[in-house]
Amino acid sequence: LFASRTRNSISKIKSSRQDLTFGQLKIYYEEAGYKLGNAFAKNLELHTEDGAFNYAAYLLADKNNTSIKVAKYSGSNRADLVESNEYGNECLVKATKQVIDKIALENRTATKITSKERQQFQLWNPIALREAIINAFVHNDYTNEIPPKFEIFADRIEITSAGGLPEGLSKQEFFEGFSVPRNKELMRIFKDLELVEQLGSGIPRILEYYGKDSFGFSENFLRMTFMAKETAIANGGVIGGVIGGVIGGVIGGVIGGVIGGEMSNAIDNATALTKRQKEVLKLIAANTAITYNEIAEDLGINESAVGKHINAIKDKGFLGRKEGTRGYWEVKVSSRKKKD
Repeated sequence: LFASRTRNSISKIKSSRQDLTFGQLKIYYEEAGYKLGNAFAKNLELHTEDGAFNYAAYLLADKNNTSIKVAKYSGSNRADLVESNEYGNECLVKATKQVIDKIALENRTATKITSKERQQFQLWNPIALREAIINAFVHNDYTNEIPPKFEIFADRIEITSAGGLPEGLSKQEFFEGFSVPRNKELMRIFKDLELVEQLGSGIPRILEYYGKDSFGFSENFLRMTFMAKETAIANGGVIGGVIGGVIGGVIGGVIGGVIGGEMSNAIDNATALTKRQKEVLKLIAANTAITYNEIAEDLGINESAVGKHINAIKDKGFLGRKEGTRGYWEVKVSSRKKKD
């Protein structure tokens, strides 16, 4: 194991590899407006006291052997694994972003039809999920080479990170947002790249949407369990028609079926929007946590084009953003029929 027996700190553990490169990390810093100089490894505390690359550097390098998996099961237990995706063995920042995108892809909009109206809702709160994923990556105890784990069941999502509560931190303090960073080097980098806003904000934000009983503590692990909305489970479960109906290739029919005829028609009738802008807006209406990359893939265009279309839609008053870059989209198109 990499772990030294002096103290559990990835900054003091020497990487088993010293031929590390950081191309991906440099790109992320450049995108955030920073330019990393030749002394970046020292400035980001990626060296041990004797000048060797430490375990934090290993985790952030272009290539490593840290496996990050997202598993999906057909039922409510682990008996039937239907999908296992590997997002590790590369820069931890890139792995984090890929897991966020994958979970967002699974968190589709479900529809419940009542006698009075068509109700649409996401299976899980996207803000809480994002916070939980980032929390698992940043606060995971990597000293025993155990990565965080992400599992999708028919009725819930489980996110498990190694390491119980940090030494000296009580459960009450944990829930109140007091933070004892287990990996301050990772925390600093994630904050530089705007993946985290401020120390201790993640758990209170999750608690805005889920109760304390969503957190399970043991001596060596922390598990966060987020149940899907009961109405979604009652209408056939998470994995089935909801996800299958969304992933189809024909934008008009598939999206129309998911977000409901009224919203789709309202977007179609928005004469201020171009045909492409309507397609973008329909995708966002179907999944308010959708990413630029997902829109680009669905429409077969590049991300810069997506950005231009979204800016135009926002300028025309049809789209807003809640909670900033860490939040979700708000479609501002009325789907209510006008009274005669």
